[in-house]
Parts: sequence; C-alpha cells; structure tokens
Amino acid sequence: MDRIRIRGGNELNGIIPISGAKNATLPLMIASLLTDDTLTLENVPHLADVEQLTRILGNHGVDFSVAGKRFGQDSGIGRTIHFNARNIVDTTAPYELVSKMRASFWVVGPLLARMHEAKVSLPGGCAIGTRPVDIFIDGLRALGADIEIESGYVVAKAKGGLTGDRYRMPKVSVGATHTLMMAATLAKGETVLENAAREPEIVDLAQCLTAMGAKIEGAGTSTIRIDGVRSLSGARHRVLPDRIETGTYAMAVAMTGGDVTLTGTSADLLPTAMETLARAGAALTPVEGGIRVYRNGGGIAPVDVTTDPYPGFPTDLQAQFMALMTKADGTASITETIFENRFMHVQELARLGAKIHLSGQVARIEGVDKLKGAPVMATDLRASVSLVIAGLAAEGDTLVSRVYHLDRGFERLEEKLGNCGAEIERISG
Repeated sequence: MDRIRIRGGNELNGIIPISGAKNATLPLMIASLLTDDTLTLENVPHLADVEQLTRILGNHGVDFSVAGKRFGQDSGIGRTIHFNARNIVDTTAPYELVSKMRASFWVVGPLLARMHEAKVSLPGGCAIGTRPVDIFIDGLRALGADIEIESGYVVAKAKGGLTGDRYRMPKVSVGATHTLMMAATLAKGETVLENAAREPEIVDLAQCLTAMGAKIEGAGTSTIRIDGVRSLSGARHRVLPDRIETGTYAMAVAMTGGDVTLTGTSADLLPTAMETLARAGAALTPVEGGIRVYRNGGGIAPVDVTTDPYPGFPTDLQAQFMALMTKADGTASITETIFENRFMHVQELARLGAKIHLSGQVARIEGVDKLKGAPVMATDLRASVSLVIAGLAAEGDTLVSRVYHLDRGFERLEEKLGNCGAEIERISG
C-alpha cells in the first residue's frame, strides 16, 4: 500500500495547474447513459474515482476511448475521453462495483429515464456519514417510477417512461439534484425541482445536458425547471476546474507561506472559501488564467466557519481549513452541518501536535507555534489531504499512509507540490 513522505518547512513557490473537477466529471460521465450518441468530455482528471466509474459504465455497455495528451505528458492538460452508450447491455449496477464509490448510484436516474428500468445496489463510499438515498428514491417516485428495495438493491421500473412533476427536496442534496435532473431530461412534460443544490457542478452538468438537447432553466438556483424531450444527442463539453482542489492548494500556500499561481481556475467558483481564506491572512489576487496566492505578511489569523451547502463554506474544504487553523494565532471553531462523522482527521492532526477539542459537531482549534512530523493515517479523501497540508508545515518527516484516498480526488499531488518546492515523495509498497 503506497504512502507519502513529507519533510516540512519549505515555502511553496511556483505554478500549480488545477485539474478538472472530480465532482463535475462523475455526473458528466453518467450522463453518457442518456444518449446513444457519443459524449466527449475534455479536461477529465486522472483519478481513481474516474477509473472506477469507467469500469462501472463499462458494465452497462458503455464504450470509451481516450484522446489527446497521455497522462503525464503535460501536467496542464487534462484528458479527452469519448463515451458511447449506444448499446446498453445491462441495467444492473452490482454491489461489488457500486459499494466502492457512492456516486455510481447516480446511474439509477439515466438508466430509468432511457431504459425504463434499473437495478442498482445501495451505495458505499467514504465513511463520513450515513448519507441516505431516500431523496433519490422519493424524487424518482414523484416522476412516476415504481421502486422497491430488494436484497440491498433499488429495483426501479417506469413502464412507458417517466412523467414530469414538481418535487421539493426535504434537504439540499447535490447527488439527488444531479440524478433527478438527468432523469427529468427524458421525462414526459415539465419537471420542477425545488430546494435544489446550487453548486457550480450542477450548472456544469446542466450546460452539458443542454448541449445534448435538454431543456433546462434555473440551474444554479434553488428551483430548476426541465422540459422533457424524446431523446438526447451527443455533445462535446469541457469539465470545469476543480474548486475543491483550488481551495486546497490555496490553503497549503497560506499554511506554508510562499507565492503560488493556481492556473486554469477562478475564485468565482468558491467565493465563501476565498473570503474566509483572506480573513485568515492569505492574499488572493485574480491574474490572467488563474489566481495568485501568497501570505499577506502576517501570521495565520483564527477564523470561525460553519459548513453549509453552496454558496456557503464547503464541507469538502473543512478538513483542509482545520489543518490551517492548527497554526493560527489564537483559537478558531469549525461547525460541521453537512455530515455527522466528518471529524475523523482530528485524532491524526493531534498526532502532529495540533490542539483540537470536539463537542458534537463543533471542533475548537487552539493554534500552536509548531507542528512536528509523525506517522499518520488517512481516513477519507479530504481528511487525507489535510494531513498533507499539516505535514508541509511540520518540523521533520510526516508519513501519510492509506493514500489511496488521496488518489480518488487529487491528480498528481506530489508532482504539483514538488514542483513548487515541497519535499514530498510517494513510497510504493
């Protein structure tokens, strides 16, 4: 099992290219199930989750081919992948595949819309909360699907196809918004999704679906209207930049000092996180093609944050921000409102000398003068990179194990940080 060794103490200086967004790529790939034409996606990151979803789609009969630059040839250019679901050979998504990645459950919407049936295993994924699929099921039932739970599988049928309706989500859900929006594109009549997620990745999917012939209004607001069409065509779409990767590297620069330009991205993708980071002492300047990040000359200021659905502070940046606050000049608090079990990184940060006190869903972080390297263990995707951020500022060596979590969501992390002066290496085996 691979590990990452970091020798802390170096400032970061240079350029870090931001990859295509994992959280946009996955639903875009799944959208290929909606058409028998080819969907071409540009700027696709090379990630373990993308490879796993490719295998899952292949199980349904989706063919794919990779064009353009090969992985590793040019760190600034993502891959271009062609997906073709002309012949869907199986509408079952088995447990052994779906259990490895939660987002693969979203195939239930396109399969039901196009094939009028789907049998999809209840999902797995990171152990950061229960994340039930009730909203998915209730929403598809509102569109006329007949759904039963049998032996751990969601068995869905829509004889004659789905029918548009109005559905209000009981809570904001990015996954359910993706799934129901895709399903509604081929439903008869109009579908109105209320209390919908507003993330940029929702807008990105809507833009791709529109290019395929869908009729969608309101993506990026809490009410999305979809007029169903008989069929969708192929399209070519470029995946938007990864805002979580953008925020992660910005926090790494704020933690270590230095001066880094993040290219291929925009601060507009995560306004609340960028504002919070500026309050913590980072200078963020828009430049042509990206963002310049550097420390504003002072120390790290403590800032209290509460995670919230977009446009609030992202839960996917909570662990990284906590790592930054471990060296703040004072005490900060972080309140997690999205997932009930997303503080598993606290004990690992404590191994590096962090002082963090937990009370329910609130973490109180007392800044310390020094962190010291130690062996630590990644517990989930975002927690793993928080340990890297802390290790970059710690004295001595930090050894992060279970880095397969990192590989799910961060493309060439060691290379990108190493090119900016970090002493970081992957140890295989």
